[in-house]
Formats: sequence, structure tokens, C-alpha cells
Amino acid sequence: MTKEELKLRTKQFGLRVMKLVDALPKSASGRAIANQLIRSGTAIGANYRAACRARSRREFLSRLGVVEEEADESTYWLEHIVDSGLVKPRRVGALLQEANELTRIFAAAIKTTRNGSKKASET
Repeated sequence: MTKEELKLRTKQFGLRVMKLVDALPKSASGRAIANQLIRSGTAIGANYRAACRARSRREFLSRLGVVEEEADESTYWLEHIVDSGLVKPRRVGALLQEANELTRIFAAAIKTTRNGSKKASET
């Protein structure tokens, strides 16, 4: 997957999160989870774009770490939505799967970048 494809994928994830948040009930728990999910879900793409503009490998890794954390946090809030029954699980299933995939993608990218750093410093 190219950098541009991943930028688009993370942006689309944020847009899908926004639609889900709009569908959450206006109860206290719905609003609380909505506020958390909208922040973490849209932060993935924004922070990935920032990572792509990093001036060093160290900065890139730092920003990717934030992206991974936001993806994992989004997974957490989506699981809460399912477990609490705020919306039907089928409405959240694909989004939850995407959050898990994004978390794995960025965890792997961090690992690959770190391993590349070690190899470069060993030579």
C-alpha cells in the first residue's frame, strides 16, 4: 500500500467514524463515547499526514506511535458501542474491523522502521 493510498484510507475511516457518531443516541453515554470516538477516529488520518511530513526518522516514528495509539483507542470506543448496544453490531462491524486493521498496519510500520534503523546503524 502506498503512502497516498494509506492517507486516503485513514481519511475515509475518519469520515465513516463521523457518520457513525451522528447516528449514536443523544443520551449521556452516547454523547460521551461520540466525543471520544470522533477525536480518535479523525486523528488517525491527521497524524498520519503529519508523519508523512516528518523531518527525521525519529520524528516519523514518534508520529506513527501517535497514529497507532489513536487507531487502538478508536477500536476501544467502537467495542464500547457494540458492547453497550448503543447501535446494532452490524452497523459497527466493518468499522471495527478497519480500526483493528489500521492498528496492525501502523504497529507493523513502526516495527519495520525501527528494524530498518537498527540495520542502518549496524553497518
